[in-house]
Amino acid sequence: MDLCSRLARGASICEPVAVVVAHPDDEIVSLGGTLRQFSRLHLVHVTDGAPRDLEDARREGVSTCAEYARARQRELCEALDVAGVRPSQQLCLEAPDKQSAECLQGITERLLPVLAATDLVITHPYEQGHPDHDSAAFAVQAACALLRRAGASVPVILELVSYHVVRGQPRFGEFWPDAECPETLIALSQPALARKAAARDCFRTQCAVLANFPLTAERIRVAPRYHFAECAPPGASFYDRLGWCMTSGRWRALASDAARALRVPEVL
Repeated sequence: MDLCSRLARGASICEPVAVVVAHPDDEIVSLGGTLRQFSRLHLVHVTDGAPRDLEDARREGVSTCAEYARARQRELCEALDVAGVRPSQQLCLEAPDKQSAECLQGITERLLPVLAATDLVITHPYEQGHPDHDSAAFAVQAACALLRRAGASVPVILELVSYHVVRGQPRFGEFWPDAECPETLIALSQPALARKAAARDCFRTQCAVLANFPLTAERIRVAPRYHFAECAPPGASFYDRLGWCMTSGRWRALASDAARALRVPEVL
């Protein structure tokens, strides 16, 4: 499509664009070299990046979720300044990290006015890499279904790369292949790569996980139509092996409940 080819050429995108990601840092590791091309960007974070189990907070030497969330926000502000994104362009929906599936109806409803005013939305794939990534994918597709039913303009949905499991091992920075949804490769100039690296390095609390993402070209593709009551296309779930309170089975049950409450059976 034209928007993908324009992004790949490094052209400025003047149409309104929403980037809907799960956590502070997702937009940088997956699209940090490209964000400056969006002159009318609205960046939405589904969660505040602070898990309520406090495991991450304690690792960083802080004792409360609120304190850890503030640290994540400070890092985000630094990174967005490097990436060329203004604070006024960012909105946080403040769902709890790892538990956003418990608020899917509210997240979807809050996205409606954002997506109604955009021509393009970029979000995560549904791939069972992280439950909050899956929540962002669900909320975007459910919100677009509501807009379509209301007869409103519906943005094109693109995806950025995240991570999933391949033969038992996590694979970062790649899409699960879908022959009907070819990807577009965005080659980054050396200045763009340097800018992305500098922005990524602002997330000091996340350095271990972010080191898994290759600092190379960026990839986007038109989103497939997902059925969120079913297992994601990779089949295996990365987060099921981590012992979190959210499992892929529970996530699917919550997504099904939210779809019924929103009356969007087409996403199931």
